[in-house]
Amino acid sequence: MNAPHPSATARQSLYRDMSLLNLSPLWEVLHALVPLQPASPCVPAHWKYEQLRPYLQRAGEVITAEEAVRRVLILENPALRGQSAVTQSLYAGLQLILPGEVAPSHRHTQSALRFIVEGTGAYTAVDGERSTMHPGDFIITPSWTWHDHGNEVDEPVVWLDGLDIPMIRFFDAGFAENGTTRSQPVTRPEGASFARYGHNMAPVRGNAPFGATSPIFSYPYERSREALHQLERCAPIDASDGYKLRYINPLTGGTPMPTLQPFLQRLPAGFEGQGWRQTDGAVYSVVEGTGTAYIEGPQGPVRFDFEARDHFVVPSWQALRLQSTAGCVLFSFSDRPVQEALGIHKEERLA
Repeated sequence: MNAPHPSATARQSLYRDMSLLNLSPLWEVLHALVPLQPASPCVPAHWKYEQLRPYLQRAGEVITAEEAVRRVLILENPALRGQSAVTQSLYAGLQLILPGEVAPSHRHTQSALRFIVEGTGAYTAVDGERSTMHPGDFIITPSWTWHDHGNEVDEPVVWLDGLDIPMIRFFDAGFAENGTTRSQPVTRPEGASFARYGHNMAPVRGNAPFGATSPIFSYPYERSREALHQLERCAPIDASDGYKLRYINPLTGGTPMPTLQPFLQRLPAGFEGQGWRQTDGAVYSVVEGTGTAYIEGPQGPVRFDFEARDHFVVPSWQALRLQSTAGCVLFSFSDRPVQEALGIHKEERLA
């Protein structure tokens, strides 16, 4: 004979009494902890550069790069306001450095990428080597390496910052240290890391200087764009991606950063992409041209008509379809290396 079903009152009494011992019932939250499919709280978002740029200019008027340490406007996901996150695992922001300024040297556990959006001639210095910035360049700041930025030209320079801040915060594993000088000493000529590792060859002796991070910390857009051009000439087009390449670590062939994977892709003129979705939410920066992103999520469909220097985010497991009448080039990054290391990454092509 089955026992009588407990009353709601008895159940609530159990919850209340055991709460004093910091206990809670799994059965009340199991559906949320183990969902049938990803249900990200993030929403798609689009930042139009022409609307955002005046606020970067105003930030340059009210605080110096040295005062701010890093003068950045954070791209916050509308559903994660106050968390300094563009997805639950990724941080993104736009950094401005004005002529004559130096963003002082520091280092931190978090890995960072820079993707240059506007301006030419500023520099970033990593571990004693400077690299001049040009639009479309992808630059890495490896974890726990000294880095600073400076602008010795007569125009402002803006770049996208992408970091794994939310991931490091999740693991409670963040450390940071400020430098004792504004700029670190330059100990190697510009291009030294590329000379050693950038030609499908590597020194016979010596370990990877940045551990799991690529020994090349600057990937010039000129070379990356040429690689896309050659791919377009000789390879079949992908129905969802157009022509898409991933940046790699030349020593391993794997991702250039242990937590972030950057990509560069071209949608040719007249491209009408097929929809797809992936568990790694992605941040996009529009390098050249115009197009449209159609995103389908739990909140319903959205459409972003984008142009050069715009940014947008596609949350985890929300369907993305790309279209471009005139053609465009897109840079993007996601947390795919972590998901692949954990064996949880999934993607799906949609008819």
